[in-house]
Amino acid sequence: MDRTAAQIGASRLYPHIEPFDRCKIEVGDGHVLYVEQSGNPDGVPVVVLHGGPGGGCSPYMRRFFDPAHYRAVLFDQRGCGLSTPHASVQANTTQHLVADIRAIRETLGIESWIVFGGSWGATLALAYAQTHPSEVMSLVLRGVFLATQAELDWFYGGGASRFWPERWQDFCAPIPEEERGNLIAAYHRRLFSGNEAEERSLARHWIMWENGLAGMDIASPGAASPQYARAFARLECHYFSNNCFLSEGQLLHERHRIEHIPTRIVQGRYDMVCPPIGAWTLAQDWANCFLHMVPASGHALSEPRIAAELVSIMDELKGQAA
Repeated sequence: MDRTAAQIGASRLYPHIEPFDRCKIEVGDGHVLYVEQSGNPDGVPVVVLHGGPGGGCSPYMRRFFDPAHYRAVLFDQRGCGLSTPHASVQANTTQHLVADIRAIRETLGIESWIVFGGSWGATLALAYAQTHPSEVMSLVLRGVFLATQAELDWFYGGGASRFWPERWQDFCAPIPEEERGNLIAAYHRRLFSGNEAEERSLARHWIMWENGLAGMDIASPGAASPQYARAFARLECHYFSNNCFLSEGQLLHERHRIEHIPTRIVQGRYDMVCPPIGAWTLAQDWANCFLHMVPASGHALSEPRIAAELVSIMDELKGQAA
């Protein structure tokens, strides 16, 4: 990564801002969501959907939105971040999360909003928009994941290993060779063993594989806290074991429901986690969709050119009426 790109990405972000509101919202099934709002309470609402599943939101995510113009709504999805119960997969499906987004919108008194999501957040944004298209003003997606078997096979079936054999070896290491034909299933058995020490150990391997491939210039992925890693790994493995609770190709087959919604996609040209073919396929022949293929960039929201592109898009959208 060159210094110029890093400087451009950092300079485009808005300064850190504290939320003007933090609250907990009960959504049923014993789940309570952490929700925060920042920026202008009377501004154009935008809901931010974090990745994972299981990643949780962070203060960094507030910095893509002009606080004088936008009312940014961030929340931790079921089971992760400050939402409770932590690391729980009970009553935790894509359909539950879609219903949660709607519940948050109604609780906050918002009629419609911009939906901003990356990676799994892009998956969830598409699923939500296709279910409730009248509630979506526009879509801003990054690092598109369509929840197809081909994408899971790429990342957990050996495709990405051709570029990162040493990190793939580390990912496979805890699993006996006879179980490596289905690593998602093998990890699932161990991440839900009931032995928390084993779960934390396997979670570290799971998250290091993904984090190590997220950016263009990651010499060594930073270690996540054991608590965060366990929630992240359990939730991802739960969703991926169940095909993200979507039928194969559903998000593409149902695209006609949202083709009237203005959509911008920001995709790293060298994204190893969610290869560009997904974003390219989604955008094909979609008149209201514009695909920004970002050069010399990977998957992460923090990639400098990707961050700069997302801020530019949100600044452009300021000219649109709420």
